[in-house]
Amino acid sequence: MIVQILLDKPHAHFTNLDIISGRVLLRISSTSSVSAVVVKLEGESRTRLIAPSRPDRQDRQRPVLEVHKILYKVQIVFPPSQLQQGNWQNSSFTLGVGQYEYPFQFKLPFNNACSPANSLATNLNFTGLAMEVAKTPTHHVKQTLPPSLSGYPGEAEIGYYVKVTVNRPQFFKENPRAWANFTFLPIEPPKPPRADGEAYARRQHQFLENIPGEPLRKKSIFDAMRKSSVPTATIDSEAPKPPPRFVVDARLPNPAILTCNKDIPLRVLVKNMSERSKQVYLQMLQIELIGYTKVRAHEIQRMESNSWIIISLSNMNIPLGAPTDPVGTEVSVNQEYWSGRTLPNSVAPTFETCNISRFYELEVRVGLGYGSYEHGRDQLVVLPLRLPVKVYSGIEPPAALLQAMASGGTLQPGLGQPVSSLQPEPYSILPHTPIEPSVSSANQFPPQQGTQLPPQAEPGYEEAPPSYEDAIGQDLPPIDGYRGEYQPPPVPEGAPRFSGDEKRRPPG
Repeated sequence: MIVQILLDKPHAHFTNLDIISGRVLLRISSTSSVSAVVVKLEGESRTRLIAPSRPDRQDRQRPVLEVHKILYKVQIVFPPSQLQQGNWQNSSFTLGVGQYEYPFQFKLPFNNACSPANSLATNLNFTGLAMEVAKTPTHHVKQTLPPSLSGYPGEAEIGYYVKVTVNRPQFFKENPRAWANFTFLPIEPPKPPRADGEAYARRQHQFLENIPGEPLRKKSIFDAMRKSSVPTATIDSEAPKPPPRFVVDARLPNPAILTCNKDIPLRVLVKNMSERSKQVYLQMLQIELIGYTKVRAHEIQRMESNSWIIISLSNMNIPLGAPTDPVGTEVSVNQEYWSGRTLPNSVAPTFETCNISRFYELEVRVGLGYGSYEHGRDQLVVLPLRLPVKVYSGIEPPAALLQAMASGGTLQPGLGQPVSSLQPEPYSILPHTPIEPSVSSANQFPPQQGTQLPPQAEPGYEEAPPSYEDAIGQDLPPIDGYRGEYQPPPVPEGAPRFSGDEKRRPPG
């Protein structure tokens, strides 16, 4: 018996409200007994950290594993609904030789729905010959489904897949299974109205008028004659000029939000704060996005950091303003240096889930040279500027959803504000009414070769009730708009992995 899953992939990645559909292909070479063909839509957030060594057991460091089933939906595609009566789970059906095809489809929800207790198979992890068992997680976060995440082999990952299991009544026969992975990128939360002012980071620096060790110009007889011709009162009134001082700003629209696959709305300003006699130059400019990933496995926590260089320019020798500019003159660095340099498609949006979260900072490093553009003769200083930012996926929520939330924006218990006035945090969980899944009529049994059976909901399976957003999104169509690109970094060959990942590894 051979079982396969073929996904219909209209997009490179899926998002909330999308319909993920496909077919289960079952090839039987000899008559077989089957109890059911079950298709599951699953999402997992896994973390594994090494606990610090104990004084009484320094020779052994204990790994701690935490697994959250953040998405779990089930469909019974065989047997058909008219045979799912009474104690049918203990029955078996005989399928003849041939090929059978069963279509299925799921609608991706908004929010995660953690199971209070995972199965033993989910909690098991094998590292070499050692078996690790994850404890039941006690900390859960109700938020928008997080994006697919990789890049931390054997330590942290978020993965989504469709799995099919052919249940066979004989306990001594293995149940055939198949996996099909897909990439998930969530809808971004509603953007707030633009606030007054800008979010900014600021640094200032004071140069020297003359570099220490630089030979001073020798005075000539003409300088002495000019000084003798100046009235004494004028000479006495001359005061020493303050050293040249500059302020550098990195500014973003408030609130500071960056969008995946789009330009960075950054402004870099250099302001002259005192009189000067020499030229100032832009010598270096680097823009870097720094991501911090907080990984937690029960009582163990770890912070990982990644960085993406947007631009890195040096030896620019670009004059900024002129020495004759009045005090307070502000010069803007040309935005063409970073225009068109979008965030890489491996950047995940800001998110928080039960055991993994991601947040960002934007670092702008500005190198200024004073007095000369020649290396070694100028006064070069590099000023780092950091701004905390949020990264959005760029997939905007549908207007119908926002309107539905606004129209139902009554005060909810525990929130203290209408739904329509919520700030752009991940979708909150509000009171809801469970929605019964619709069941389509099935074809007559037994199925012949090539016969298609519509997907069925599993009787008696208690899925998590839908959140408010999921409830009002049941009838909304999939997102029809900009999606951008998202490609989590691949796991290097030979890197440590969670057990079972090899079966769910995407092709290629």
